[in-house]
Amino acid sequence: MSGNKLWSKESTSTSALIETFTVGRDKEFDVLLAEYDVLGSLAHTEMLASVGLLSREDLNLIHEGLNTILGEIRGGHFAIAPDIEDVHSQVEWMLTERIGEAGKKIHSGRSRNDQVAVDIKLYLRAQVQAVKEEACELFALLMQLSEQYKDKLLPGYTHLQIAMPSSFGLWFGAYAESLVDDLEVLAAAWQVANKNPLGSGAGYGSSFPLDREMTTKLLHFRTLNYNSVYAQMSRGKTEKIVAMGLASVAATLSKLAMDCCLYINQNFGFISFPSELTTGSSIMPHKKNPDVFELIRAKCNRIQSTPNELTLLINNLPSGYHRDMQLTKEILFPAIEEVKACAQMTRLMLSNIQVKDAILEDAKYKYLFSVEAVNDLVNKGVPFREAYKQVGNQIDKGEFHYDYKQLHHTHEGSIGNLSNDRIAAEMEKVLAKFE
Repeated sequence: MSGNKLWSKESTSTSALIETFTVGRDKEFDVLLAEYDVLGSLAHTEMLASVGLLSREDLNLIHEGLNTILGEIRGGHFAIAPDIEDVHSQVEWMLTERIGEAGKKIHSGRSRNDQVAVDIKLYLRAQVQAVKEEACELFALLMQLSEQYKDKLLPGYTHLQIAMPSSFGLWFGAYAESLVDDLEVLAAAWQVANKNPLGSGAGYGSSFPLDREMTTKLLHFRTLNYNSVYAQMSRGKTEKIVAMGLASVAATLSKLAMDCCLYINQNFGFISFPSELTTGSSIMPHKKNPDVFELIRAKCNRIQSTPNELTLLINNLPSGYHRDMQLTKEILFPAIEEVKACAQMTRLMLSNIQVKDAILEDAKYKYLFSVEAVNDLVNKGVPFREAYKQVGNQIDKGEFHYDYKQLHHTHEGSIGNLSNDRIAAEMEKVLAKFE
């Protein structure tokens, strides 16, 4: 096997130092695109045969070879050789070695630019779906917990000061609804990723009679990027929009993780977890640290920087392809894996959460019921301003008392208007946007 590049001319010579620098970590991330590179080539060659640029005999050979390679990729038996530049070259080299000259025909009417563009669109489309599935699993768990603990009261806070009565049902449900909005953003990203750039060449189309509508259908894209220049301009932009969807999910996971770090703290003591899901201290035997949630918080905060990283990478580039785009993979691809892992770990932790009973019976929460006391007076005909003043004076004089058990009985299952049926209906509407 020659170390020459498929695009090399006889006089081309590239120093090892330059090659190492320009390839960088690209091979590491290119392996993730291998399946999609083969799928793109299957569609492209099917189209080439339909427009007379490939014989049916060659097409059959090519498809047989590509499908064999696809099986090897899906079975985990694929690697990019040290002297092969990228996944596209590796697949084409393997195919040509196996079927001969016909393998050299698969690049007709195609540039590496639109080849990598379609690979990335296919990969991102699949990964957005995978993140959606993880978010849906977590959503279902949060909704279940919301119903399960709707009668367990919890102090609500503003400014980290005791505010008003809440419930675990309301708390879990809040994060469920937050995921609904996150999936709105992710659905928009999926729509952008679900457009076919194949056939745009290096950004300026092709003189071959390519049927771009056909490859769009074969690859199950919703539509295509019509303008060939924009098809290339969508590189980087698509990644950034997907990163915005990831960042939205990550923001929800980070905030939930922070709540759990607070609530497990002894000064709150609202929740706990089995010892095997927490960590200890090397010198303090009483410690049960929420390391999992701390790492989720940290990882998700970092994920939220991904759109900014991509912005700094692509923001001042003119139209047309630039090698800068190569670095989008090493920024975005790890973030995708991290957000999926964080969602999975959040689900594991919450599946084992232990909720404390009768939290609001503690005397330190007595002022939590001041609004209820005001509302009781208003219900008896006292003007709101006067009722507010009366309760405020009682608090100032240390004379405020309220029957917690009466509150619990009156508001059982309805603190803050749970509305889980409405939330579930909204999620169904959002999920329809992924179809």
